Amino acid sequence: MHAPALPATALDLAGADFVNDPYPELSRLRKLGPVVRHEPTDLLLVTRHAAVGAALRHRSLGRIWRDLEPEQTYGPFNTLHRNQMMEHEPPAHTRLRRLVAGAFARGHVERMRPRIEALADELLDDIANATSGGPVDVVAGYAEPLPVAVIADLLGIPAADRAPLRDWSQAIVRMYEVGRTPLVEAAAIAASTDFATYVRDLVAERRQRPSDDLLTDLVRGSDDGSQLSGEELVATVVLLLNAGHEASVNAFGNGLVDLLRHPEQLARVTSGAVPVAAAVAELLRHDAPLQLFERTATDDVEVGGVPVRRGAQVAVLLGSANRDDNVFANAHRFDVGRDPNPHLGFGMGVHFCLGAPLARMELAIALAALLARWPSLVLAGEPVRRPTFVLRGYARVDVSLEGPR
Repeated sequence: MHAPALPATALDLAGADFVNDPYPELSRLRKLGPVVRHEPTDLLLVTRHAAVGAALRHRSLGRIWRDLEPEQTYGPFNTLHRNQMMEHEPPAHTRLRRLVAGAFARGHVERMRPRIEALADELLDDIANATSGGPVDVVAGYAEPLPVAVIADLLGIPAADRAPLRDWSQAIVRMYEVGRTPLVEAAAIAASTDFATYVRDLVAERRQRPSDDLLTDLVRGSDDGSQLSGEELVATVVLLLNAGHEASVNAFGNGLVDLLRHPEQLARVTSGAVPVAAAVAELLRHDAPLQLFERTATDDVEVGGVPVRRGAQVAVLLGSANRDDNVFANAHRFDVGRDPNPHLGFGMGVHFCLGAPLARMELAIALAALLARWPSLVLAGEPVRRPTFVLRGYARVDVSLEGPR
């Protein structure tokens, strides 16, 4: 395969200015071409909507896990990833995904609606009871605990055990960023060890005392000898806990900030002119919680008309694809009524987000409940970004619940 010279960039994907607002640079990358070589990492960055969609659907661009070395250092982290469905292609991926797919099917998710609505109301009651009229951090008080509680309920994680889940998850997912530090790596390895130990203990308990939850279903599937190995079971539970809340936390924070910075769009939602469920699609498009997703070429392929050699590392830029003016009119404009809205926030192909129906419903319920309780809320200070690009979100979003003071 003859490979013409690709446009290249030395863009610092971990730079503070880029992390704070990547979209001007992503726009420049799209103008360079559908595929741009990232010189510092040799990643092939896929920038445009059509090319990103094609790459996500291409069966020769797969998720291929490579253990980090040395194994004696990275073993706990490697074990969790080596055995999870997101790091596999069919048929292994199909087997792992099939076991949990039923729990995230639309009908089953819809039956969870009353519980999610009750959880949202409980958290908003807690905020109302705790506030003395000053600013409230809706990330810590609402955006984080709600999806953690939902996925923990589904799996059957006792409420008393949930406190460390978010910290474990945060430590592990920091490893997905570009330019990770030794401190980040050490925290991820420790979290992988502690998380896996906790899940193994919980699995042992479910074998002794089955319950009406997804974890019990997974244990039964592993015990029949044809579904999950012991390590696959642990890795699957950790993946579901991490993926089951991480994107929802960031999508809610990003979307709420967008709404509060665009009061005319917020008014369209609070007035009912645009249903909350419809607005969720624009929240996911305009400031994507997952910006980059890596694939490996398992054969010589073409992406966006560009030859890609076998073994090349490809990174699709989902946030860039969602701002492509060739697909979205006035793509940089935040428009809650945008229709059609073919955003790629949940991916495409065999790795399309298993939890998409749950995430959409969670976001719609959380946003509707918050705006119904405090329709006049406004930002109280500048929101604080997490220092990460791949998983993009806010660490803190302070709001005034009753409007400007």
